[in-house]
Amino acid sequence: MASPSVRVPRPSRRRSPMAPPRSFLWTRRIFLTALTGFVLLPVYVMFSSSLKPLEDVSGAFRWLPSEVTIRPYLDIWKTVPLARYFTNSLIVAGSATVCSVVIAIFAAYAVSRYRFRGKRVFTVTVLSTQMFPGILFLLPLFLIFVNIGNSTGIPLYGSRGGLILTYLTFSLPFSIWMLTGYFASVPRELDEAAHVDGCGPLGALFRVVVPAALPGIVAVAVYAFMTAWGEVLFASVMTNDTTRTLSVGLQGYATQNDVYWNQVMAASLVVSVPVVAGFLLLQRYLVAGLTAGAVK
Repeated sequence: MASPSVRVPRPSRRRSPMAPPRSFLWTRRIFLTALTGFVLLPVYVMFSSSLKPLEDVSGAFRWLPSEVTIRPYLDIWKTVPLARYFTNSLIVAGSATVCSVVIAIFAAYAVSRYRFRGKRVFTVTVLSTQMFPGILFLLPLFLIFVNIGNSTGIPLYGSRGGLILTYLTFSLPFSIWMLTGYFASVPRELDEAAHVDGCGPLGALFRVVVPAALPGIVAVAVYAFMTAWGEVLFASVMTNDTTRTLSVGLQGYATQNDVYWNQVMAASLVVSVPVVAGFLLLQRYLVAGLTAGAVK
């Protein structure tokens, strides 16, 4: 004969005294959801407008297109030489990023590892350049490039090289400052161990310090690339029709008679693809580099 089953009551879960109340959790979720929707709303408007005919974009605003078309994505390459602008932007931003990272690595390693006369003056001077607005350097750089071209024949004004040098003046101070703090967090004992194993200063730098500071280097590279990729002011002054970049070339969709807003939105989405892809691929290193560089 089977014995009657006895139901054991389950112990009630007690909330931790340190846990926030449920009302706070729901309020936070609602707020974050609303904030996410607010941030994604312009992206939706841009994407939906890129799929609309020009009549829908030029007239009254509509949330949904009356006709979905991919024609704007095909026309953006014909209305303006977008492929050439895209190539110029990749060359300028990529070269500025590589030069900024390489120079910042050597400068930050010297500041963080060696004592030399004028070290403090150098650090203060590098950081002080960040206090001035970029437009303040526009006329001096323009005159310098023109004078160098007239006296030496080196065409800096209107060339990709001049634009790369311009972007280096803005990305290098932050890059050096951030990598200096990151390199300073790497123990000097690792350098000494590398010297014992037969490495010179450069060997210790590239075999020990650089791998340990990889997140910071990635963060610096992303910052330098972003500085050069979306800049408009200097690119509009320092370039010509041949060396024009994407940020300036997008103005070509606005003619004297009309503005092709659907093509503007489509081109803006195409332009943002490299940046978004870079963030997604390097997100782990970028967050780690910015966090560590901010506290060390």
